Amino acid sequence: MRDEAARRDEPTEDAPRSRARPPLQLGRLEKLLGYALRRAQIRVFQDFAAEMKEFGLTPGQLGALLLIEANKGLSQSELGHALGIDRSSVVPLIDRLQRRGWVRRAPRATDRRAHALELAPGGVSLIQRFLPHLEAHEARIATGLSPAERERLFALLSGVADR
Repeated sequence: MRDEAARRDEPTEDAPRSRARPPLQLGRLEKLLGYALRRAQIRVFQDFAAEMKEFGLTPGQLGALLLIEANKGLSQSELGHALGIDRSSVVPLIDRLQRRGWVRRAPRATDRRAHALELAPGGVSLIQRFLPHLEAHEARIATGLSPAERERLFALLSGVADR
């Protein structure tokens, strides 16, 4: 009986012996800026999702809310340009924010065909509630960076984004 139990614990062809594998080699990937940026983005988005879960916000929605907060009367096309998304993506984004009571569209005084975006009272309240969570998220993702390194990283990333 003991031999039978011992044999059950032995690896089979379907279940090879557990061995520590050497670290995966990245090869050419380790020299690709795009790969490094994507890996960093994934980590940042995972932390963001966990921290902001209770608010049901995506990074894009948060960006839109903060841009509208800073630029009352912003047009949808200006918002799309600032976020780097096209009009076909801006409209459903604003629709979602409006349905949730966070944003409202108002006719622009200079062009009634265009909408001026502004925060609804629910959006103002939401921002006040999520800011401490956003600050905690930002502190976590910058852990290990000095203030000077953080500023340098901003400058470097802006250089990549603005090209």
